[in-house]
Amino acid sequence: MSQPPLRLYVDSLFTSPYAMSVFVALREKGLGFDTVTLDLDAGQNQSAGYAQRSLTQRVPTLEHGDFTLSESSAITEYLDQAYPPISLYPAGLQQRARARQVQAWLRSDLLPIRQERSTLVVFYGQQMPPLSPMAQAAAGKLISAAQALLAGNPEYLFGQWSIADVDLAVMLNRLILNGDAVPAELVAYAQRQWQRPSVREWVNLQRPVL
Repeated sequence: MSQPPLRLYVDSLFTSPYAMSVFVALREKGLGFDTVTLDLDAGQNQSAGYAQRSLTQRVPTLEHGDFTLSESSAITEYLDQAYPPISLYPAGLQQRARARQVQAWLRSDLLPIRQERSTLVVFYGQQMPPLSPMAQAAAGKLISAAQALLAGNPEYLFGQWSIADVDLAVMLNRLILNGDAVPAELVAYAQRQWQRPSVREWVNLQRPVL
């Protein structure tokens, strides 16, 4: 029996790292889907029609037939179960849990980095002033954790690619692409993730002029 169609709602600037994560997941799964853009500055995500689709009124939202789901890590876990065998997460129980930990941490912590190094740096090449002391502390925490996760300089976090590699690379690139100090091995790691075809497709999307 064929699966119902997939539709992905994303921001119109294509700068949401969370929309990117789901877009990459869909491409890695080899799934066909339609992309619908929402102008967040105009509040299109708060319209009555979208609120019926998205419980949180945020992007991304995945529409799978009559089922809709928001929050990117929930969506990637759903896709991983709905569309085997290509996996977005490590196979081992503990590594899979660690990948989820990395995703949850990057979404819930490090707010000063996200405030002072928006993804306009990553996808539009904007340059921002030096980090505040609070953001410097957050950057130190990010770098320390990334070095621990990537001890021995592996190509990927868990031996083979997972969606958590995309999420970590985006956070590192907030600093790297602004010219902030990041250890060379982490720069090389982020650059490797950035060359993945599914990632390049998102990075190379035609974006409107700001």
